[in-house]
Amino acid sequence: MNIHLDLFLSFARVGGLTFGGGYAMLPILQREVVEKKGWITEEELTDYYAIGQCTPGVIAVNTATFVGGKVAGFWGSAMATLGVVFPSLIIITVIAAFLRNFADNEYVIHAFAGLRVVVTVLVLNTVLKLMKSNIKGKGLPTLILFALVLIASFFFKISSIILVVGALVWGLFFGLFLPSKKGTDAPGTGGKA
Repeated sequence: MNIHLDLFLSFARVGGLTFGGGYAMLPILQREVVEKKGWITEEELTDYYAIGQCTPGVIAVNTATFVGGKVAGFWGSAMATLGVVFPSLIIITVIAAFLRNFADNEYVIHAFAGLRVVVTVLVLNTVLKLMKSNIKGKGLPTLILFALVLIASFFFKISSIILVVGALVWGLFFGLFLPSKKGTDAPGTGGKA
């Protein structure tokens, strides 16, 4: 199959099966592009996902653009991006046309209540997978950073921009000034030094 068409169809599947936004997309995306297609590694996906969160725009679109670019350059980015938004565009257009007539329907209200529960579980699943791949076995600096960001975000309501910039500085510091014993992973970052 043509790689551009394959990118479009793969990301259309991800876009069509993802409920709850970018965070809920990660398990489906990981299964599709890492396990099934082998286009990128799990570490690359985590990096693209993190960059997608830190850049303006929708996480799903940003991540699709990065993955598509890695696989097939500019046109790969374009096709992956179109693929991930295409199902949403169709579904939202159909829902917008009919939702106003059914918004007060008891069945619709209960259906949306059920969807909210599923979305919550999908987001929790994503958080647990990210914790497992990015914190476990990464060393003391990573655990300290995790604890500091958790406390700062939950108890002090510090802006996520400040937390992201602080984590970047933390990763650079530990990557540049305290090289790991392995020589490839920066303590606290889990990535290349």
